[in-house]
Amino acid sequence: MSDKDYEIVYSSDGSGKNLIDKNKKTLTEVEIVPANVTLKLRLEKNGRGGKTVTVVYDLPQNGTYFQKLAKDLKAACGTGGSFKGETIEIQGDKKNQVKELLIKKGFKVKG
Repeated sequence: MSDKDYEIVYSSDGSGKNLIDKNKKTLTEVEIVPANVTLKLRLEKNGRGGKTVTVVYDLPQNGTYFQKLAKDLKAACGTGGSFKGETIEIQGDKKNQVKELLIKKGFKVKG
């Protein structure tokens, strides 16, 4: 396929292009190179019954990669969590621990 078969859908941090195949209208998974990806962290409490959740957001399109990353983060933090398409949620205030782990894996981290 040529470049004309794809169009840019979303890219804000220079981590690569999220492409949509014009013929299939589905997102293609982007190859993840941790050194080229900046992930953002925040803590959330709203709508969670007062419980704090650490959220990794603005993930490039690659569900398989980030599903495995979510599993690794949960195991390293010794807590539960989930991967929800564009975010990874880790139960509790684990922001510093998650940030350290992501930096060790080679990602740039904001927040």
